[in-house]
Amino acid sequence: MKISPDLISGAVSAMRPMIEDIFGQMASGTLDPVAGITRPSYSEQENFAHRLLADIAHRHGLDVTQDAAANTYMTLPGQDRNAPQIVIGSHLDSVKQGGNFDGAAGVVAGLAALLVLRELGVRPAFDISAMGIRAEESAWFQVSYIGSRSALGQLPDGALDVTRVDTKCSLRQHMRDCGGDPDLVERRHAHLGKHNVRAYIEPHIEQAPKLVSDNIPVAICLGIPGNFRYANARIIGEYGHVGTPRQYRRDAAMAAADLAMSLDKEWQAQLGQGRQMAITLGRFHTDSALHGLTTIAGEFNFSLDIRAYEQDLLDHMEKRLAEIIERIEKERGVRFELGPRRSAGIGHVDPGMCEALEQCANELGIDHTRMYSPASHDAAAFAMAGIPTGMIMIRNDHGSHNPAESMSIDDFLDALKILVAWLIQQADQK
Repeated sequence: MKISPDLISGAVSAMRPMIEDIFGQMASGTLDPVAGITRPSYSEQENFAHRLLADIAHRHGLDVTQDAAANTYMTLPGQDRNAPQIVIGSHLDSVKQGGNFDGAAGVVAGLAALLVLRELGVRPAFDISAMGIRAEESAWFQVSYIGSRSALGQLPDGALDVTRVDTKCSLRQHMRDCGGDPDLVERRHAHLGKHNVRAYIEPHIEQAPKLVSDNIPVAICLGIPGNFRYANARIIGEYGHVGTPRQYRRDAAMAAADLAMSLDKEWQAQLGQGRQMAITLGRFHTDSALHGLTTIAGEFNFSLDIRAYEQDLLDHMEKRLAEIIERIEKERGVRFELGPRRSAGIGHVDPGMCEALEQCANELGIDHTRMYSPASHDAAAFAMAGIPTGMIMIRNDHGSHNPAESMSIDDFLDALKILVAWLIQQADQK
């Protein structure tokens, strides 16, 4: 089916009032007067966002279902209900004091795209689903891609017994409380996979200032970083008096500073070779119950996330981390306890999807660029499952994971136009 760019643009623009209302309801329904917009994974606030979109989809005649992980699917039926489908997805949870658009923009875009397709009279050869994904934000359970990996039958062993950081209740119980079936998830039932998904696409706000800096509304994503991380690492030294000479100290705080600067030096070296990566020490602190102005720190707690787009670089950084720790332990008389290691694979996007999305942007006259995502996304889980994957990044001012997220509706509509045009391009394919 061929539909002119003008018709696509007009149909998408007509969705503005509904889209603004959805984002408004989502914000007001999950706004904590103290914490700001906060939708913890598998919480009542996350449930609210799922119910809101599911109710809208149901009122507009779309099929609405859930899987064992309580992910929500809003589906425009195709001519062949048994043919592999296209999934448009993202997550509806947020970090504490997050913003209204991280993740949610992609689910709203998916729902809006289905309604635009129906308005334009498009009846695809296969189903197209907008997927509201659970628990992408690993801040709550310290596990990546819980909802998407559960849907794909790939949730790591032991993940269901991990507890949420605030409630201390297990993922298993939270999932069950939200209507899921953790026993089925544990048996690695694959609700989605190469057998029934032909492509996955995820619209998502930008989480670094590149598009804002370049004054470009959207980008076609070139890749999603993989990572390895330690959520609860610590350094054990020895508490001591402030007057203790250096040679007698086992200073955990100085060891932590040494670690930080050594990793930063390695990061700089890799960037100097043109290799993109990132290192984050998200938690970095002494024990508030024992530390003091005149006390040598005997313990230091930290978290570490190292991410890159090349597996050999991740392997190199893991080796360098071990070497740096061995040196610091020897020189400073401390002991590192890194705790459980978690990781996520690199998300390789499909080159053909990138080219098709760029073609749609060109035909619509939308200014765009290419960029790597600095953040992790559910798209990586689909890519690792062997499903052709693509992403559309949307300009977002003031960064992400904070209440000041500032995606403009105009930029969102540009991304939605590209998404709709791409779906129309795919709709006749058998």
